[in-house]
Amino acid sequence: MSLSIRLVRLSVLATGLYGPVVVSLSAQQPVTRAQAVAAALARGARAAFGRADTAAAGGVLRGVRAYPNPSFAATYTKDVPRYHYIADLLLDLPWLRSVRIGAAAAARDATGFGFAFERAAIRFDVDTTYTRALAAAAHARLSRRNARDADSLLTMARLRREVGDVSELDVRLAEVNAGQLENVAVDDSLAALDELLAVQLAIGLPAETASITLADALVTPPDSAPAPAGEALRVAAAAAALRSEDRSLALAHRSVIPAPSLQLGVERGDPADPAQGVLPTVGLALALPLFNRNGGEIGQARAARDRAQANLDLTRRESAADVARARRSFTAALARLERDRRLLASADRVAAMSLQAIAEGAIPLANVLEAQRNAREALGRYIDDVAATNDAAGVVRLVTASAGEP
Repeated sequence: MSLSIRLVRLSVLATGLYGPVVVSLSAQQPVTRAQAVAAALARGARAAFGRADTAAAGGVLRGVRAYPNPSFAATYTKDVPRYHYIADLLLDLPWLRSVRIGAAAAARDATGFGFAFERAAIRFDVDTTYTRALAAAAHARLSRRNARDADSLLTMARLRREVGDVSELDVRLAEVNAGQLENVAVDDSLAALDELLAVQLAIGLPAETASITLADALVTPPDSAPAPAGEALRVAAAAAALRSEDRSLALAHRSVIPAPSLQLGVERGDPADPAQGVLPTVGLALALPLFNRNGGEIGQARAARDRAQANLDLTRRESAADVARARRSFTAALARLERDRRLLASADRVAAMSLQAIAEGAIPLANVLEAQRNAREALGRYIDDVAATNDAAGVVRLVTASAGEP
């Protein structure tokens, strides 16, 4: 294949930009996008915090479901009977117990929905980091290929100068072009390494040196955005928090008269009547709401309930706006990507025609360099817009994540 034909086929490079990243280091583990997400969810600090919060909320619920322990008192008096044994049991009344458990259960649900949204956010962050790493690797491969092609073009220009086909100015232009593209290749290679290390950091691996390769390809996402499977996680969490505060307010109202306690016991030890034996005792202790009718706790609970209601209203409006904005951005990204495909094809065709023209002596080398620069920029924009479209699809998945999803 001739040198000019090899230089012209930038579109061939476009078909190979999105394969796995090939790194020269040995013993590197290929990691897919799904594996990266799973590792971040398993080892990441954010997921660990969410699991701890969920476990704490479950512990609170188990605590409020438990019945209160009885207390036991043994006393001695000089009066007869001298020995007193009394057990005191706080009565967990059903109308108090039900709202207390309901408040804790709703709080646990709110924590669970919040953790589910945090998991979705982790998936989104790792997914976008992985996409940026793929795009950076594609730019690095493009830059290396461009640098090699520019060096070949410089060699061709020097050979043709010897036979008088091109001027010294054309050779100098080719030298400048080759040097600039070599610098770009070095910068893009460093950027690709930085993005790869960012993936390692996101999945809980050391980020000093590259220890993984990216096994997935940078491809365009489906043309349709995913439809929500249910209520958005942020809205579900806010609704659960409101239910919890509603039950807390009901508990504060019902606790104006605290739960009574039942006292059961025995007395013995009357020296005047040893045959009397053990005397049973029974009692009921009631709290009298004379000075404190739980007004402070009711006020706090009502304020918390009102705040939770306002937060739910705000979250619903923000969630709807986020979904609409994300879908608009995704639609615009798809349209921009389609335009990029057409521009890339045109720029590639112009580069091919310019090389053919210079081979026939019809145009100067500067025109060829300009055509190739346009083709490189079109391909670079296409790479960036493929990554941006994937990110836009990820935003749609994040804002529409529901409780029914894994």
